[in-house]
Amino acid sequence: MVKKIFLICIFSISLFATEKNMPSIVDIAWLKQNISNPNLVLLDLRNEELYNKNHIKNAFNIPALENLFDKKFFMPNIEKLQVLFSDAGIKNDSLVVAYDDGSFIWSARLYWILEILGHNNVGILKVGYKNWEEDSFTLSEKPFVPRKSNFTPRVDNTKVQTKLSTLLSIGKKTIIDGRKESHYLGKESIAKRFGHIPTAQNYACTQNYQVTTTGNKIKNLDKLETLYKDIPKDKEIILYCDGGAEAALNYIVLQELGYKASVYDGSWAEWGNDEAVPIENPSK
Repeated sequence: MVKKIFLICIFSISLFATEKNMPSIVDIAWLKQNISNPNLVLLDLRNEELYNKNHIKNAFNIPALENLFDKKFFMPNIEKLQVLFSDAGIKNDSLVVAYDDGSFIWSARLYWILEILGHNNVGILKVGYKNWEEDSFTLSEKPFVPRKSNFTPRVDNTKVQTKLSTLLSIGKKTIIDGRKESHYLGKESIAKRFGHIPTAQNYACTQNYQVTTTGNKIKNLDKLETLYKDIPKDKEIILYCDGGAEAALNYIVLQELGYKASVYDGSWAEWGNDEAVPIENPSK
């Protein structure tokens, strides 16, 4: 019965997946031009306290940590996500833009989850909150309550990897570790084991953006292309990090550069705590 349901979900992707009608990395000019578009759904991924201080008018608050992970830092179940995105007012023709504090990993996590659920018209704001010219957008302190929709997931399992599929891909696919170097080298770890998945290359997600005096900003694609120039495009890429958010930022960037990438959802939080799977620890 489970197999039948799964096949129906995958089959529905081929029938109903829509073309991308918006950029994956949204600049301020695009958002200003589309801010009054009735199909725009604007999502604020910061915590509730920051959101209540002020936010872009008509942005709906989805605090990332509470809503985009389960207790073990995996993606929440589909039923919960269906309710979440229905409450946000996301419909089949919605253009979804997510922004956060400028770490970009929270908006990227939401982007990746929506793509798994078959909604391709999603993008993340290129800059962190308020890293724009004053008066670019009307701000509000009043929580926005959108009209609820009936969000319908159409699962695309090609964008997500498991521990087993990652294990079987060692030496066959390109594996990229999106954590900071000290974690990759085995000097720090959120898990009981230290190091990285064998053959993994380290491209910390923080390399995707630049820190400016006004806030963080995702680098232009020409600079990002140079950053990833040594990665072959003829191999699929599996991305991981500590808990699946940093890898999601690498996922967006690599996807924009023409790579075929997917994210190992369990990431190091799962792999680093399992004695049965291999690791490499350069610090030993």
